[in-house]
This record gives sequence, structure tokens and C-alpha cells, in this order.
Amino acid sequence: MNAQEQMVAGSAWMTAGSIFSRILGAVYIIPWSIWFGSFFLQGNALYGKGYNIYSFFLIAAIAGVPSAIAKQVAHYNALNEYGISVRLYQRGLVIAVGTGVAIAALMYFGAGLFTGGDDNLIPVLHSLAWAILIIPTMSLTRGYFQGFQQMAPSAISQFVEQLARVAYMLITAFLIMKVLKGDWVTAVAQSTLAAAVGALCGLLILGVYYWRRRGHFQALVRHSNNALVVPANQLYREIVAQAVPFIVLGAGITIFQLIDQYTFAPIMHLAGNYSDTYLNDLFALFGVNANKIIMITISLASALAITVVPLLSEAYTRGNKREISGQLTNAFLMFEFVMIPSALGMSAVARPLNIVFYGHAQEALGASILAFSSYLSIILGLYTVVSALMQGISQNRRAVKYFLVGTVVKFVVQWPLVYVFGAFGPLMATGVGFLVTCYLIIHSLNVQFGIYYVTIAKQSNGILLSAIVTFVIARLVVWGGEALLGDGRMTSFVITAVAAVLGGGFYVYTMLHSRLADTIMGPRMAGLRRRLHIR
Repeated sequence: MNAQEQMVAGSAWMTAGSIFSRILGAVYIIPWSIWFGSFFLQGNALYGKGYNIYSFFLIAAIAGVPSAIAKQVAHYNALNEYGISVRLYQRGLVIAVGTGVAIAALMYFGAGLFTGGDDNLIPVLHSLAWAILIIPTMSLTRGYFQGFQQMAPSAISQFVEQLARVAYMLITAFLIMKVLKGDWVTAVAQSTLAAAVGALCGLLILGVYYWRRRGHFQALVRHSNNALVVPANQLYREIVAQAVPFIVLGAGITIFQLIDQYTFAPIMHLAGNYSDTYLNDLFALFGVNANKIIMITISLASALAITVVPLLSEAYTRGNKREISGQLTNAFLMFEFVMIPSALGMSAVARPLNIVFYGHAQEALGASILAFSSYLSIILGLYTVVSALMQGISQNRRAVKYFLVGTVVKFVVQWPLVYVFGAFGPLMATGVGFLVTCYLIIHSLNVQFGIYYVTIAKQSNGILLSAIVTFVIARLVVWGGEALLGDGRMTSFVITAVAAVLGGGFYVYTMLHSRLADTIMGPRMAGLRRRLHIR
């Protein structure tokens, strides 16, 4: 396969795994919220706060090693030095296990230092620490497969991990809240312990794949050039040098969420006489509820980013500037192709979608925040992709510098925006901060390698026009459906599904009919067009 076909095939696997995982990670909230009853917003806020802290620790524990391994494995594979790739994986395992143990211990025994005054967070952080023991090894193994352009093991293990996690969450939540009539904090702690259960299942799936493909890996090693001799210490240095920027950039969205978590309530207390319970409810709406849903669309960008890094690394190793420029252009087009209609479509169905997941608690505000967050997801997804592009061409330090500039901007505008706009303020500040970072990275990429802006502009017009019509169709379905059927949870689900089918169907049809899908996604779209009888 050529680079475009590899990008499409890899993105398809990673997108499928990410989408199904994110959907599972969002759909569980429907029964979960029902069983928590009046404690739902408080429980969800506690869950979200715990996960924000956990996500930061997890990124530190993983230390960017999986993406670094994927990048370096692809680099040595391009040189036909598969033996070094195997040694990289082995050295990476040593780092992953060591950092996992150290960070898990810090999170477990130092939980009280990170609560921000909320003692309910302590049992939640204790339960999440167990997952950090397992996930670094699992993530590292995924990175090894990705370095060989084998995306299926990562995608399937990701889905299994999420399936096991959600199953454990729902079983324990039902038993504690409905059967035993227990404490909601205990139920949240068990729901977060599910991360460790899911990670163990995902690691087992990867182990099965590795065992089945061990003969293939051994054959590649036997037929390697074996011309390079790389000492163990140099391998460690390469892993660490590549990994540290991945920590900062990979934690970008989480860092911004932590800024919101620790600054939102203090700023709001200055803006007015609000209770802690009310502010927790607001945080749940913008920092947890909306975020959980928009991460479904952002996972599309994440899947693309994971696929692009090893491909760009191979082109960079060969020194092919023209190929790099073409891959950058393809990456931007693929991003627009999936993210713009997804974000606009989610905004169009924000009200019924919010009701499906969260019922009528703070319904109007929740729907408005979800709609706004849907537009914001385009910027967050773009950041995910462009930061990966910089890493793929070994511009790590520059990417980190640009992210730090965006973080400073986030801090500067956070206070006035939260003070004036309340729950919308943190989202606005996040959008401004990431927009600055994205601009700086894209400008740098264009200066160094050249991006075919004319090509992107031509295709973007068609994508944007079709996406806007998709938005209008979905919006009309929502208006008409709510007028005829009302806004109950079940009817909202039907309205959302019909709007998604009609709006999404229109977008797919226009992309295939105009041959724009062929240009962006490759010649395989012709087969799909024939099967759908589209001329």
C-alpha cells in the first residue's frame, strides 16, 4: 500500500476502535445516571475530577513511551533493522513497568495532596492507582504493533478494555446503589476501579495477538540487515528523548481540564455568592457531561494522529520532503473530512442527545454547553493531529514550546472569561489557547515543508458546504421531531437516531457522488460507491 492507503487503512482500524470505545464510554452513563438518582451530578463531578487527575498521572506513567516506541520502531523498520525494533520494545517494557510502579505508588499514598479539599476524592484516587500499574505495559505493546503498521490489535484491545470496564462499572453501580442501597462515593470508587479491570482484559488481548504473530516478527528479525549496532544505553536515551515531548503534548487537553478543575470554583466564588454544590453541578455539565460526548468525535482525530506518526517518521527517515508535504496535506484533509461534519452534526442534535444521556437535569444549560463544546471539538481535534504531525517529523521541542505558549494564553484569558461567561468561560479559554498553539504549529510546518493550501482549500469548500447542509437537515429533524413526539428520553433517542441517519446519509452520498471521498480517502471509495449504487 502507498502512504495514503496505509493512512486510510490504519485510521479505519483506529477510528473503529476509538469510536466503539468512546460510545461505550458514553452510553454507560444512561443506566448509571438512573441508578445514582439525585446523586448523579455530584457523583459524575467526583468521577470527572478523579479521572482528570488520573489522566495526568497516567500520561506521566506512560511517559509518552508508546508513541515514542511506535515512532522509533517505524524508523528502524524503514532501515530494515527489525532486530533493533525488538530490543526497543524490550527496553521500553523496563521503563513502562518502572514508571507504572512509581507513579501508582505516588498516586495511592499521596492521594490527599491532590484532592483540592474534597476528601471524597481519596478513595477514588486509590482505586484508580491500580490501573496505572497495568496500563503502561498495555499501551507500550500497542505502540509496538503500531510501529509495524498493525492497527487491528490496538483497536480490538481498546474495545475489549472499554467493554470490560463498562460492564464492571454498571454491575457494581447497580449492586451498591439499587440492591445494597449503599453510599454514592463508594459506588463512584468502584466505577473508577473498573479502569484496572478493563486494562487487564486489554493487555490479555494484546498478549494473544503477540503470541499468534511471534513467528512473523521472528522472520523479520532473521531477514534484517543487522548492519547497525545500537547499545542498550543509546536505546534508553532514544526512548526518553522521544517520550518526554509526548508526555507534555499528549497531556495537553488533560492539562487544560485540570486548569478548569482547580480555577473554576475560586473564580466563580469571586463572581457571585454560589454554593459549592451548585458549582460542582456546573463543573459536571461542562467538564464531564459535555466532554464525555465530544470525546467521541475527538477520538476520530486521535485515531488519525496515531496512524500519521509512524508514516511521517518513515518519510522523514528517508528524507523525502515532497512525501512529507503530501502526507501533511492528506492528514489535514482527512481531519476535515471526518471532524467538521461530526462536530456540526453533534451540535445540531445537542438537545435530544443531552436528554438521552443525562435526562432533564439542567436540561437547557446542559444542551447549550454541549452544542458549544461540539464546535470546540474541532479545535481540540486539530490540536491532537497537528501535535502528532510535529512529533512525526521530530520537531518535538518546537511543538512543546508552542503548546506552552497556548497554555499561557489559556491562563491569561481564563479569569475574565469565567468571571463574565460562567460555565462557558473555561470552554472559551480552552478554545483560544489551543487555537494559538495550532496556528503556531501549522505555520511552522508550512515554512519547513510546504502545505498544499490550494489543494486543501478546494476540497474544504465541498466538505464545508456538505457539512452545513448536514447540520440543517439534522436541525430540521430535531425541530420537527420534538414538535410531534415531545422530549422524553426514548423519543429523544429516536429523534437523534433519525437525524443522524438522514444528515449523515446526505453527507456520505454527496462525498461519494462528487468523488471527493476518492480524492481524500483513496480509490477504495469507488468500491463503496458501487455497492451503494451511487453514480
